[in-house]
Amino acid sequence: MAKVRSSLPWQERIGHQREWSWRGWQLRYSFQFPSEAISPDHPPLILLHGFGAAIEHWRQNIPVLSQYSPVYALDLLGFGGSRKADTDYSIYLWANQVYDFWRTFINRPVVLVGNSIGSLVCLTAAQAYPEMVAGIVMLSLPDVSLRQDAIPPRLQPWLTKIENLFAAPWLLKGLFNILRRPGVIQRWAGVAYSQPGFVQEELVQIICRPPQDSGAAQAFCCLSAAVRQPHFAPAAKQVLPLLDMPILLIWGLDDRMVPPILAKVFAPLNPRLQLLEWEGVGHCPQDECPDRFNQALTDWLQTQFG
Repeated sequence: MAKVRSSLPWQERIGHQREWSWRGWQLRYSFQFPSEAISPDHPPLILLHGFGAAIEHWRQNIPVLSQYSPVYALDLLGFGGSRKADTDYSIYLWANQVYDFWRTFINRPVVLVGNSIGSLVCLTAAQAYPEMVAGIVMLSLPDVSLRQDAIPPRLQPWLTKIENLFAAPWLLKGLFNILRRPGVIQRWAGVAYSQPGFVQEELVQIICRPPQDSGAAQAFCCLSAAVRQPHFAPAAKQVLPLLDMPILLIWGLDDRMVPPILAKVFAPLNPRLQLLEWEGVGHCPQDECPDRFNQALTDWLQTQFG
């Protein structure tokens, strides 16, 4: 398998960028198709980034994966080059975005590939729209319901009061102005990787761009409020057993954002789930060890779809 020519600027490694109007919001997506004829059995891929990321987080994967299948990558509403909307965010909203994109541009079964929050969008979309999904690939899988389950009922009202106290828009916007500084972003991004050296200038530049967009501070407030709501996302542990499709779950054992122990919890819930656990890898395997990820994904795709 060819490796990514990392000497190319990242703008040339994320495919052809386009804008799409969805519910009155401008959204960004990219696509790249194989340069040679491929089997019609190869399903297209839709790549979904994690929280705070964007299409560019797949810059080391799109050129390689597009040799196997047509590849699309989306900026979820509120992130990347998509509109920083003042709205009620949820995993369900993003799953609807993915479905409407699919219905508009693809309209044949695809494999959804997600990282972190993007994995939860994959899971939700697969349950809601099974006609769209031939399989799902998830790199780390958060389950926000576990947080709620871990809090004793008698403490939940007090925790809600404390969270609301620190969720005032004026406070969050002030915090946002600090968080979007390049130095802070570099330190924050370092938590997602197993080694500090993986957070290079290119990645910092990519992450720094969207927070400067118009409406970004208000969108941050909306997102902060949304993730604290019990209806923000379904419980992954409840959805997984319901899916009847091939599932690949990849987890870096040095993940400091979502506990790797959850992989052992999720894997037995679906007999069609294959689990890969990688030592020395953090929260973003597609960016931290792209050659390994690209090879693992294409091997799995060939096994499942020929």
